[in-house]
Amino acid sequence: MVPRFTLAVLVLFALAPLASAQDAQPLRPGDAITHDLASDGSHPYTLTLAADQFVLGDADQHTVDVVITVTDPEGETVRRFDTSPRGPESFQFTTNTAGDYTITVTPFEEQEGRYTMRLDRIEAAATTPEGIVDQQFAVLENDHSPGAVVAIVERGELVFAKPYGMANLAYGLPYTLDTPTNIGSTSKQFTAFAITLLADQGHLSLDDDVRTHIPELPDLGETVTLRHLLTHTSGYREFLNALAMGGRQLGDGDPIDRSELIAVVQRQPALQNAPGTEWNYNNTAFGLLAMVVERVTGETFPDWMRANVFEPLGMTNTYVRASPAQIIPNRAQGYVPAEHGGWQEAVDLGGAMGAGGIYSTAPDLARWMDNYRTATLGGPDVIAQMTTPYVLADGDTTNYGFGLFIDEMRGLQRFQHGGADTAHRSNFGYLPEIESGLIVLTNSPTVPGSTGRIVEAFFGEHLAPEADDEAPPTTANEVFDPASFDPETLNAYAGRYEMEEVPGFILTFRRDGDQFFAQATGQPEFELFPVSPTRFELRVVDAQVTFHPEDDGSVNTITLHQNGDHPANRLPDAETAAPDLAAYTGRYYSDELETFYTLTVKEGDLHLMHRRMDEPVTLTHSRGDEFTGSFPIATLAFERGDDGTVTGFRAGNGRTRDVWFEKAE
Repeated sequence: MVPRFTLAVLVLFALAPLASAQDAQPLRPGDAITHDLASDGSHPYTLTLAADQFVLGDADQHTVDVVITVTDPEGETVRRFDTSPRGPESFQFTTNTAGDYTITVTPFEEQEGRYTMRLDRIEAAATTPEGIVDQQFAVLENDHSPGAVVAIVERGELVFAKPYGMANLAYGLPYTLDTPTNIGSTSKQFTAFAITLLADQGHLSLDDDVRTHIPELPDLGETVTLRHLLTHTSGYREFLNALAMGGRQLGDGDPIDRSELIAVVQRQPALQNAPGTEWNYNNTAFGLLAMVVERVTGETFPDWMRANVFEPLGMTNTYVRASPAQIIPNRAQGYVPAEHGGWQEAVDLGGAMGAGGIYSTAPDLARWMDNYRTATLGGPDVIAQMTTPYVLADGDTTNYGFGLFIDEMRGLQRFQHGGADTAHRSNFGYLPEIESGLIVLTNSPTVPGSTGRIVEAFFGEHLAPEADDEAPPTTANEVFDPASFDPETLNAYAGRYEMEEVPGFILTFRRDGDQFFAQATGQPEFELFPVSPTRFELRVVDAQVTFHPEDDGSVNTITLHQNGDHPANRLPDAETAAPDLAAYTGRYYSDELETFYTLTVKEGDLHLMHRRMDEPVTLTHSRGDEFTGSFPIATLAFERGDDGTVTGFRAGNGRTRDVWFEKAE
């Protein structure tokens, strides 16, 4: 449900100078070393390790927010950790070579205070698939962390399934395999199945005008069909992003009612694109589809889903949560990091039914996954329609069917969808050619684990070898020696690239000596590391970027690998002449969103402020009269009148765009 291109889920930082390893303090399992950290301090600890060892520990942040950097015997960065400002800052890594590793503690943003460094264990790196998963989730093996469930499915059977951590911290309830968890947007395939099944039964047509079933939707000049809703090609505003742009605080005690989906569309002056011509991920569409199910069947969406989908498949612990106030028996409570350390409870997004809102378990989702193989419920034609990529009006094929991404993983076809609510996360991936798949459910956005590594561990024998520019993350050092990488190559890669799927969302890459950094629109800068001559990995999040050089060595396109493959195209270099920022200052009003924004200049930067925002958004000049910001307004394009004065701006945040704000004063 949340925006897809969140490249840095961890807070990045300005690097403090790291102390020399010669000054480092030895660290041994069982140690608990307390230190006071100065604002410009740097505390290194050394570990002498063999190859293929697993290390787990944490720094308990009593009064200071710390950043932990792990470097290998050659001085290369292995991992960086910065997930919360207080409480345990956990770290874990696996060695590739023998030698002295350094764990360096530095303050975040020149803070100072006390912390305690602890090393929990050093052990041989796991070699079995089960052991690899256990080590990935080892940080959750306690009674004070949120949890997760990891499951491997083969022909509907759970061949591996294990819970980790806690489902409810207030009552000390551990995760179990039968703990219902909010699966977020993974719910969309269930809504799509309901509509496709009703069409197969003759109760509706996929090519019905949605206004046939929801006549209060406005006529925006072109017919929007149910098929357009199913495939994210309707052109409607995305309601969560639109409401956030209007000042709503998503998931923060600011409830959203599902009736607001219709209200958002009713206030929309025009479609964002002609139906069927552009793919743009859209929660509004699936919320409307749930309403269509109700109006066609005369039943509530939760009741119809239970009677017609969940019960026939034996999914006895699966529920549609109609609102965040509904009680779900034995559910996993969602948690996010608290501002001053530890965890705080999170409230589910409102108005999510149809686009999200389903609570389920690994055993139940295994039964659902196997229906893609057997088609016991719905029949082969319904399954085939859901798993066929949609073709746009211009003939381009998307990688999305009905409520499912349809792509490839190392030579195997995959049906997959991820899910994210305020706190909960889910991953659902089925490989039909080997009749197997992966399910991961969590109740926190910071729970660790790489789904790619899990799939590699269990299904590696079925996966095709990666090309040289697609080195698998678990064996990168075997296929590519980072020391062989020529830093001069980075000159051709540096620049700005705009995501095709989210116009206005820009990835900026820059070289600093031998280091390479990336920054996404509205997000901090972070370092990239080569895993091949053209491919780089992010060590703070499960994502990679591939650059595609032309014959002359220039680079005009890249691909972001994060929950699928997402292309981006190079933009012209930013203009060197700074615009007159004073020309943009003033108050701006959107009649569509019924809200004001104020723009001011402070210390040479243009700032965007809203009465419901705690902190202003700093805008960065992009080109001409265009600027980039951060959520909820990621892009602004100012417009001028005949006399050259600024009259307003059009705002966007990817899924909602071209919202007009007129200059009021």
